[in-house]
Amino acid sequence: MQGKIIKGIAGFYYVHNGEHIYECKAKGVFRKDNKKPLVGDDCIIEVIDEEKKLGNISEILDRKNSLIRPNVANVDQALVIFALVKPEPNFNLLDRFLILMKQNDIPCIIAFNKTDLADEETLERVRQIYKDSGHQLIFTCAKKNEGIEDVKRALKGKTTTVAGPSGVGKSTLINLIQDNRKMETGDISEKIERGKHTTRHSELIALDDNSYIFDTPGFSSLSLFDISKEELAEFYPEFAPYEQGCRFDNCIHRNEPVCGVKQAVDDGLISRVRYENYLLLLSECENARRW
Repeated sequence: MQGKIIKGIAGFYYVHNGEHIYECKAKGVFRKDNKKPLVGDDCIIEVIDEEKKLGNISEILDRKNSLIRPNVANVDQALVIFALVKPEPNFNLLDRFLILMKQNDIPCIIAFNKTDLADEETLERVRQIYKDSGHQLIFTCAKKNEGIEDVKRALKGKTTTVAGPSGVGKSTLINLIQDNRKMETGDISEKIERGKHTTRHSELIALDDNSYIFDTPGFSSLSLFDISKEELAEFYPEFAPYEQGCRFDNCIHRNEPVCGVKQAVDDGLISRVRYENYLLLLSECENARRW
């Protein structure tokens, strides 16, 4: 039987086959091959007790990708949630997350929540900052259930990792996306809570037969990995149309004379917020390389 691992706790893995959830253990062959099952893995299980929904994982199917933070596999896309206000959005942190996902070739959707608390000027300012970033933007109000259908459409048929800093309404939004729908779990729900585990872990939630979301721990900081100063501009797609105006082929758009990107910033064609974040991250990449 084929299924998808939706949670792993204390050596037990919970596999959803589209209809039921089976509590499974991984066979010893995985330990021998030093391959640990991850939440999000597609797998083959051998059912050992259909009534109690118990089984063993006998094979992990090929992974599309895997992430370290959060430690999950087979992600189609990411949904990153920030608030427009309360708390004010940390655009530098958001850019770091977008870069991290692009490094892993994972498309990212940005949801800005709490539209009810933001005035039109704030909403438009945020829209202008990210309109040319290459990412889909969705504006939501979880409190008033606004924009939720747009989010659901974006998640349809995909396995999506959902992340964002604390206080932005992530949990409320995730609950609305699920329509308070409970999967048919029988007694498995009690087993999942075995031991009253308090450590946060990634969990895969089935929205329907082929749509899943990872509910992952929130983040407050992210470091950039293995990016050279020459590569960083590639993560800012709005720079590309103006790089032909740079005098030097290896222009990093900071101190060089005759720079098309800097001119576009001055002309209001590239968001100054995004450009200033780029400069901060550029310095970070340089400092990291020195060590």
